[in-house]
Amino acid sequence: MTTLWDDLESIVDEPSSFTIKGGEKGSIKPKADFNPGEDVVALRKAIEGIGTTEKTLIDILTHRSSSQREAICKAYLSATNRTLVDDLKGDTHGNFERLLVALVTPPAAYDAQEVARAMKGAGTDNNAIIEIFASRTNQQIKELAAAYLEETERKITFDLKKEVSGQFGNAILLLAEGGRDESATVDSAQAKEDAKALYDAGEKKWGTDEDKFIDILCKRSITQLRQTLVVYKEISGKTLQESIEGEMSGNLEELLVAIVKCVKNVPAYLAERLHKSMKGAGTDEATLNRIMVSRSEVDMLDIRAQFKKLYEDSLHSSIESETHGNYRKTLLKVCGGEDI
Repeated sequence: MTTLWDDLESIVDEPSSFTIKGGEKGSIKPKADFNPGEDVVALRKAIEGIGTTEKTLIDILTHRSSSQREAICKAYLSATNRTLVDDLKGDTHGNFERLLVALVTPPAAYDAQEVARAMKGAGTDNNAIIEIFASRTNQQIKELAAAYLEETERKITFDLKKEVSGQFGNAILLLAEGGRDESATVDSAQAKEDAKALYDAGEKKWGTDEDKFIDILCKRSITQLRQTLVVYKEISGKTLQESIEGEMSGNLEELLVAIVKCVKNVPAYLAERLHKSMKGAGTDEATLNRIMVSRSEVDMLDIRAQFKKLYEDSLHSSIESETHGNYRKTLLKVCGGEDI
């Protein structure tokens, strides 16, 4: 049975989430006649009255772009001498609070906070680290690193070095530099050379030369890697993903598979992550919040389409059945619609 991940037919010419301009495929659009002052008045009324009017909070924060929400935060601070984040934390709680706070946090700062959260306490949430660094553009990674430095006064690579180790650590640190080649032109000779090098480093030899996989998958441009995936299958008869799964294990395998999936189709990779976050006993709200908020203005419409294709259920109906209350209402607004 061929899966979505085995299909390489149209991969070379398909648009990529790494290159699409923000906004076109987002579920949240900027409000046309936006007035931050009016929004601040409404938010204050919702928060400062007796009992919180959650509906107002949800309606405003899910119908403004992230830059508009930033403008609201600035206007709120100058009107009240308090931050909107602090007031939301004081007036709401649980997953609903965390989701609203995520919405009013600038995207780079939110990514930085998520990486910090993943490194906090005993053990590291490697899945979150893998997802963020595999799916972000160079620009997003550089902005994340700048936000992290501002927040902690430490370089993100300094803290990551203490949390990740071995070949997995080397690969994450390479991605965290945000130095992936961004050339849009494909060098066919290079793709053949890389595909052969990967085949020689894995399938063809006893043991695996993991450095070669890391070097190629963490440095080459997305368009170049797409061509390499096609050539690799011609040479080895297997997809590169199958080879990685057969040759490696643990966090390094997870990371390299995530990179290959993102090279092919970021929305499908994130749809898969969303599905896992809601499957089985209990919901992984941290993953659900992170993907829903961070992709709401990037490629949420594509994520919804891929979710429907992969799981038959829509993202909307999955959220509806796995969450509840104001948290559910907010997520459904961020999702932006039902896919029949």
